[in-house]
Amino acid sequence: MMETTTPKHAKALLVFNCHEPWVYQLGVLGYRLDIIVDLKGKYNSGWDERMRPLPANARLVTLSEAIQSPTHYYCIITHNVADLLDARLRPEPRILVLHHTLEGRIREEGATCDPNQLKDMLHKYVELVGAHVVATSMFKGESWGFFDDIVHFGIDANTYLPYSGEMARGLRICNFIRSRQQILRWDFHERAFEGIPVTLVGHNPDLPGVQAARDWDDLKRTLQSHRFYIHTADPLLEAGHNMASAEAMAAGLPVLGNRHPSSPIRHGISGFLSNDAKELQHYARILLEDRDLAALMGRQAQRTVAERFSLTRFKHSFTRSIEIARRKWYTRKVDPSAIPGPSRPPVAVGR
Repeated sequence: MMETTTPKHAKALLVFNCHEPWVYQLGVLGYRLDIIVDLKGKYNSGWDERMRPLPANARLVTLSEAIQSPTHYYCIITHNVADLLDARLRPEPRILVLHHTLEGRIREEGATCDPNQLKDMLHKYVELVGAHVVATSMFKGESWGFFDDIVHFGIDANTYLPYSGEMARGLRICNFIRSRQQILRWDFHERAFEGIPVTLVGHNPDLPGVQAARDWDDLKRTLQSHRFYIHTADPLLEAGHNMASAEAMAAGLPVLGNRHPSSPIRHGISGFLSNDAKELQHYARILLEDRDLAALMGRQAQRTVAERFSLTRFKHSFTRSIEIARRKWYTRKVDPSAIPGPSRPPVAVGR
């Protein structure tokens, strides 16, 4: 496990690892981070440095080490019900972060359960044990029925390389495309960008020739060189943006995709949106032929990121979320450790 040079007296958070880019941004909070790795159900056992380097104030621990640790954590950060259940023996406040819509999670896992029943079960459990729920967008919060605390992820545009767009190609970054085809509207993606050169990046072992970036520097060079970015999503199952598309915007790429009520893209200004595959392909060809236009639209995308996804705003908002979680914990109805082996719900528990 990796040691940290952060002062030992600093407050510490216990964080379950899920999506490395999201966990990485917690480094801006100023806490020591104990990040739990080697979790069941995650495609990589440790910390995936192809996505992000380990934060300087962090160390890696196993679940058993975390449960037995003598450290008094200021707060525990979980990402699904499995994490909440695994943390039930720890005596500290906890946050559940919602990264997916309920409908999308059910569809991705191929479940046939009643979404309203799942939603009701989660509400009752978090209220019982005093957990605080944070959603990464209002779209996802509404899906689960949690509207009170929406904390958008934070991105520092200064960490990306100056846009060049020298490669007349589109770019899309996504893991496990095959299992998420309906969520991603992949049929629409394939029709819209048929015949258009597109680079796919991500962990997709069932797609020949598609690989994850070697590391974050490699990913930043990839973003720098491509002409535009692609994000398509079913408006009933997924949000109109994710961290990958927002990072592309921060790197100065215009974004092309289908129309979505929660998309941060302004059509014709910071990218192009259309539900007509042929029309979207037409826009893609315009950008392939006009690098200056792509750069101009990409600068507008960067401004949107600065306004909506500020890292400073994330720091202030999530720090507030932690304090809310601490207040809720001390007014909880039941100590989670007193619940004898709670049953896991049939969906939305995977990593």
